[in-house]
Amino acid sequence: MKVFVNKRIPEIGIHMLKDAGLEVFIPEHENLSHDEWLSYCKSNDVILSVGGEFKYDKDFFAECPNIKAIALYSVGFDHVDIQEANHRHIPVGNTPDVLSRATSDVAFLLMQSVARRASYNFEKVKSGNWGDFDPLHALGQELYGKTLGVFGLGRIGFEMAKKSQKAFDMNIIYHNRHQNKEAEEELNATYVSFEELIAQSDVLSIHANFRLEQKELFNTSVFEKMKENAIFINTARGGFHNQKDLYNALAEKKIWGAGLDVTNPEPIFKEDPILGLSNVCVLPHIGSATIEARNGMAKLAAENLIAFSKGEKMPTCANPEVYSQNS
Repeated sequence: MKVFVNKRIPEIGIHMLKDAGLEVFIPEHENLSHDEWLSYCKSNDVILSVGGEFKYDKDFFAECPNIKAIALYSVGFDHVDIQEANHRHIPVGNTPDVLSRATSDVAFLLMQSVARRASYNFEKVKSGNWGDFDPLHALGQELYGKTLGVFGLGRIGFEMAKKSQKAFDMNIIYHNRHQNKEAEEELNATYVSFEELIAQSDVLSIHANFRLEQKELFNTSVFEKMKENAIFINTARGGFHNQKDLYNALAEKKIWGAGLDVTNPEPIFKEDPILGLSNVCVLPHIGSATIEARNGMAKLAAENLIAFSKGEKMPTCANPEVYSQNS
């Protein structure tokens, strides 16, 4: 079975695939054009897909009927047409759990960086503009005892909530499609409606899996209903927020600050005015960027393809219903 890996991943994953007898192909250069990527897909049996720049939509599946399985090097799978994959009986693996702590660390980092205007003050130091002591200049805010609202209290959201509660004794509220009983018992988290979430949160952190119907859910109408002291955190997908609306809400002081590990569009344009605000911290999508998390992702992606090659179920599959269809 021939595996196409479109970008380099930690060697542990590659060794596992080769040791299992799979033939692995990695292009010599990684900045593939769409045509190059498609050509490689057509020449292989399964894909270990790194990044989200290429879409696995109906057109892709029609052009690559040879593809039997896809293992994503990510938790999110919004760039895959799952319905079409199901129709063609193609399992799609992803990598949950192994990056939950690392990604929640970044959300926690952003929350504190925004609360204390860390990026702004670091730029002052780098520019030599430390200045004299000013008791009123660019003050931050403390997080102790405030309310963290989590949109999507799954694995990553749970880790973020746990950190926030232990470090700052924050109250936890959340909005999900389904209630999280574990979080309610362990963290005393309270399930609220979406309207209550945006109205009551001092910090609102997004950790949900992105769905097309949620595109730019966080826009002017939402930001206007948030607290003036609210901090908006997005480490999930940039598509959740309208970036122009977010800028306006920040510039007009409708909300207090924002921390982003994902942007809309992504990567962000260097001329985006949001980068000039003192109450914003933006990172280049580094949620899973630790040695431990990236190794874990490589291992899990490999395990998914190895299981498939043996006729077994993928350990972590984004569309497990495909197996009931095949049985």
